[in-house]
Amino acid sequence: MKVRFGVVGTNFITDWVIAGGREDKRFELTAVCSRSIDTGRAFAEKHNIPNVFTSLEEMAQSQLIDAVYIASPNAFHAHHSIICMRNGKHVLCEKAFASNAQEARLMVETAQRNNVVLMEAMKPVLTPAFKTVINAVKEIGVVRNWFSCFCQYSSRYDKLKEGIVLNAFKPELSNGAVMDIGVYTIYPMVVLFGKPKTVNASGVKLHTGVDGHGSVVFEYNNGMTANVIYSKIADSDLPTEIQGEDGTITLDRINIISKVTLKRRKGELTTLFPLFPQNATVHNEYYYEVAEFIDLIQSGCSQSSVNSHANSLITMEIIDEIRRQVGVSSVTQNLS
Repeated sequence: MKVRFGVVGTNFITDWVIAGGREDKRFELTAVCSRSIDTGRAFAEKHNIPNVFTSLEEMAQSQLIDAVYIASPNAFHAHHSIICMRNGKHVLCEKAFASNAQEARLMVETAQRNNVVLMEAMKPVLTPAFKTVINAVKEIGVVRNWFSCFCQYSSRYDKLKEGIVLNAFKPELSNGAVMDIGVYTIYPMVVLFGKPKTVNASGVKLHTGVDGHGSVVFEYNNGMTANVIYSKIADSDLPTEIQGEDGTITLDRINIISKVTLKRRKGELTTLFPLFPQNATVHNEYYYEVAEFIDLIQSGCSQSSVNSHANSLITMEIIDEIRRQVGVSSVTQNLS
């Protein structure tokens, strides 16, 4: 019951996903696609991949693969996903899902039309750590606020200050703070609480046209608020909190959740995660998104209940509005 994967993109994120995928015995890596044959061959040798393509269309049409993991630049996610799905291939697409909500809707429509699985590779919400959060929310009573922070100074920002514009800060690739890391603070909020009523964003727009830093306040119909902060030009160690009338749940890092605690308003601090039973298997953090994706393919389900089409679309709609308010333009590929 192997699922044969092709990968698009030869960066470090693909390395990490392959490592996680290979912890699942159903995962078989059979092809890589790169614009450069030399880069593709080097990556294939590194990971023992038998087939190398320089044309995505050829790989998508190939009978050598069943599914594709896409880790190309954000601006090409929709285009590459649609090519693969039109050829009957299941798609696991790296976040951010697309350049904008319009592209994301076309991706979902293509998946439905071709009866294939499409899932955004938003890993934190599929981990055992986040499952403890989902189960614990009911323990803190009426939720009053979601607060999440992900600020990580980009190593490429120093080059930008020297006048060298690398991919991380190119608007034509749909990059920037909210697309690259702010999405981690928003997607889990959507999974837990759905679509907010209002979005009020502010941010720092860099001279290249992308955002370098941002903060957003959300309001929900039930009186709950949410606050997120994200940055590629500053660091922070602030955790994520879900604040309720009866207690607070704290996640140490929203992108890699290694500890979850519950502090009751009139009680002790309790560690919810990690609490591993004796001899429990501890997987690579990327294992869970690959396993979820393979489960969907083999069970005949069209989408994940957590990384659902609806959650991805709502998140992209929110990001569209944030970028509009900050003054960041969105690019759209020709998807016809």
